[in-house]
Amino acid sequence: MNRIFHVYVVPAAVFISVVMGGGYGTGREVIEFFTRYGLLGGLFGTVVATCVFTVVLACTYEFARVFQVYDYRTFFKKLIGPFWVCFEVLYLLLFLLVLGVVSSAAGNILEQKFATPSYVGMLGVLALVVALVYFGREAVEKVLTLWSIGMYLVFGYYFIEIFNNGEVNLLEGLSLGSIEPGWLKGGILYAMYNLAIAPVLLFSTRAIQTRREAVLAGIIAGVAVMVPAVLFHISYVAGYPEVLEQPVPNYWMISEYATPLLLIVFLVALLGTLVETGAGLVQGLIERIETVVKPETDDILGQPARAAIALVTLAFGGFIGSLGIVALVAQGYSALSVGFALVYIIPICTLGVVKILKSA
Repeated sequence: MNRIFHVYVVPAAVFISVVMGGGYGTGREVIEFFTRYGLLGGLFGTVVATCVFTVVLACTYEFARVFQVYDYRTFFKKLIGPFWVCFEVLYLLLFLLVLGVVSSAAGNILEQKFATPSYVGMLGVLALVVALVYFGREAVEKVLTLWSIGMYLVFGYYFIEIFNNGEVNLLEGLSLGSIEPGWLKGGILYAMYNLAIAPVLLFSTRAIQTRREAVLAGIIAGVAVMVPAVLFHISYVAGYPEVLEQPVPNYWMISEYATPLLLIVFLVALLGTLVETGAGLVQGLIERIETVVKPETDDILGQPARAAIALVTLAFGGFIGSLGIVALVAQGYSALSVGFALVYIIPICTLGVVKILKSA
């Protein structure tokens, strides 16, 4: 049972936990890539994104298993040779962008709820990320896994509250919704930029030993990561179209349509999710640095070094976060998606599959 957990649950939970903070926790990404294309069009977009997620994750996990590459530097050296540095540049840009979204969201939420300056929330979340990364890979994996399970429960409670609100028939509103041009593009772009973090989180897939396990783990992760997107998109029927303009749509929805108790629970859970998003990204960067410093040894960076790396990167992320969450999501993510498609998505599904088959 313990092995099944590490093969199928941990990779999905770690991947989802990082996706949650910037996108599902705030809801801004769901609005930007799905709901703005109409209620029905957005739903079609989630189906497209699910298909892309499952295919790419299955190929990625199997490639990592076959060639035993569990950090993104060696992964891309094996996949695209000297062009691996292209992913490095794109990932660092995405890394800082996501940290900016995380810190900006934290600042927005605490400012709306407690009227505190936005920088207080930003600094608080960034400090907690440093503290978590300080304790190393195992601590990050455990916290990300457990918190992801907890967030699923909170998301489920949120959806039930909105569904039982009585003011709006969600399914009827969804079926009568419009289909705006761009839903196909939105689904593909959403999957492409979120998949960029998959090679960074390969430290969570070390337990996979067979091709069947790799493919099934990829499918499970790909489907599971889209469940919250579907639920949130459907729930936005209740607040459509006003919800489209909210910086943190989920917080606004709960304030308008759910109980005060859920608002408090969601606030705590969301701040925790923002922390785990930052921690997962920083841990992936640390894994990459460790392979350069001393490749043959696991987890060789000491606690002060890990904290220092986290502190420096999060400081840059906090600066970017000051630009505002709406602008970051709308402009930054879409621009990077094309780059990740060229250096990762297309190569892993073509060249990667060829290399896997040749190694058999």
